[in-house]
Amino acid sequence: MNSIERIKAASAFAPTDRMPVVPAVLGHAAVLAGVPLRDYLCDGDLLARCQLQALQHYGYDAVFAFMDLYVEAEAVGSVLQYYEHQYPEITDYVIAADGALDGLITPDPHNSGRMPELLRAASVLRKEVGEQTLVIGAVTGPMTLATQLIGMEDGIYLAADDPDRFEQILDFATEIAIHYGIAQLEAGVHLPMIFDPAASSVIVPPRFFAEFLQPRIKRILTAFHQAGALLHWLMITGTIDPILKYCAELGLDILHVDYDVTPARILQDLPRTCVAGNFRPLSFVTSTPEKITAEVHALAKLFATRGGLLLSAGCEIPPEAKAENIAALVAAARSHHG
Repeated sequence: MNSIERIKAASAFAPTDRMPVVPAVLGHAAVLAGVPLRDYLCDGDLLARCQLQALQHYGYDAVFAFMDLYVEAEAVGSVLQYYEHQYPEITDYVIAADGALDGLITPDPHNSGRMPELLRAASVLRKEVGEQTLVIGAVTGPMTLATQLIGMEDGIYLAADDPDRFEQILDFATEIAIHYGIAQLEAGVHLPMIFDPAASSVIVPPRFFAEFLQPRIKRILTAFHQAGALLHWLMITGTIDPILKYCAELGLDILHVDYDVTPARILQDLPRTCVAGNFRPLSFVTSTPEKITAEVHALAKLFATRGGLLLSAGCEIPPEAKAENIAALVAAARSHHG
């Protein structure tokens, strides 16, 4: 099986030749190649080259056409501060505390901010790996993008005090995700993952997720399906135990879960949803190859009968991760049938 066949089979709970392994190697690809993270995040050709080098080095099952979570917010007008060897941060939000959109328009992915560079990266990656390796794009989910446009604190207050106005921001964020994701599909990704860490239950209560976020995520997934996405993939980092039942209702092919979602909870609440995870990301910095290998074997044993597992960290592999720990994850996955 090639990597795409392997991941598709696992997502459908079908047998595979080995366990799929899809560590989210993003900024680490730049570190591995010895290039400044800032350059990697702003140059589509460089990003693609680093991703391909990392793929060749480790031999896992996917490459990522993904820069950072701030591409869309920057394209709308939020201001970023860049650093040479770490991810940027927002220094000024484009939407004022009152939530007024003030004529803001959905950015054109072919002409706005760094979006065109990401599309370039997607095109190069698809051309190089074809139908052998999964090319994963990503869009920032509605809650996360909304809070990157107005700020987390002001956004939470607005959601409580004026939910109708906050819904307008969520709808705006949803439309941006749809346009950007479809552009990624047209550029060559096999699927755009929806990445919405601010939808975590640490930030919003389950009822809020069910009422405000679930229908908008479903709208994005439907649009991606109609545009030809190979699979539906959602990542919400952090605690999501209280919303697992709502995630199961989304019709996902893959739900990416963080390390605090235990295997027991997955087996109980997601009996027919394929999951990617759930290794602690920091363990790839602080742990050892022997411990990583042991964790893979333990997780593989738990899921041996069920199937439906893609080995991955619960979130991004930290840029400063030890290469030998990532290699251990991949090697251990290769020793297990799916």
